[in-house]
Amino acid sequence: MQLSEIVAALTAAGIENPRFEASVLWESFSAAGDEALRGAVERRCTHYPLQYIVGEWDFYRETYEVSPDCLIPRADTETLVEAALRELRSNDAEILDLCTGSGCVAISVVANSAGTTAVAVDLFEPTLQLAARNAKRNGVEGLIHFRQADVLQPPPEEFCKKAADGVRFDAILSNPPYICDDVVPTLQTEVQHEPKAALCGGADGLDFYRAILRYWQFLLAPDGFFGFEIGYDQGEALKKLAAEQGFSCTVLQDLGGCDRVAILRRLAVRESNA
Repeated sequence: MQLSEIVAALTAAGIENPRFEASVLWESFSAAGDEALRGAVERRCTHYPLQYIVGEWDFYRETYEVSPDCLIPRADTETLVEAALRELRSNDAEILDLCTGSGCVAISVVANSAGTTAVAVDLFEPTLQLAARNAKRNGVEGLIHFRQADVLQPPPEEFCKKAADGVRFDAILSNPPYICDDVVPTLQTEVQHEPKAALCGGADGLDFYRAILRYWQFLLAPDGFFGFEIGYDQGEALKKLAAEQGFSCTVLQDLGGCDRVAILRRLAVRESNA
């Protein structure tokens, strides 16, 4: 199968950026033979995600294994990584990454900062295993510990003991599910193949932010910060939630100019440093 044939097939199937995707499929599968390449193209023509077909994807400065066990890393989420790297105030920070998925947020922050370590939490064991493989792949295996927990519930005892001993996190980061439940079925075909648990954020898309601020904030150091990825239309809602919990909230935009990240800090800390 020639590259021009792949472009034509993807174009006929209504795939955006058919030339780019054709080159990715060619580079990934041509060496495996025509049958493997043709099978990959046919699968993509059904709008099955390119990233899952290839099995890996670049994010920030790293490359990640991806599968239907995790949300596909997207360029918009790099805004959260960049914000976290700017906001961290020490070279030996410890961060908590909630709803870690592929691990891309925690891993890219740790891989691109000096002395930073992380604890990464997810509900699903297969997802945690994938994230652990990504940590090893990107050279930070010993710097990130993976834990299974439900972010919508209070933290497990080991986290409570850590806080009771006076050890708290310098940052709590999360790219949680934040799409309104009734919107998820209307998303493009490719997104329908991604895990629903990584998409559905409740009736208004805010369930995980509420739970994290309610149950997990005691794990945050007094001068630490929350870093959340948010939906393009959730900036004002996050500011309101933050104010209710005694936090300031700065909303940052992604490269497309859309609201994408909320940085929360305790108001008392900011005022005392003023």
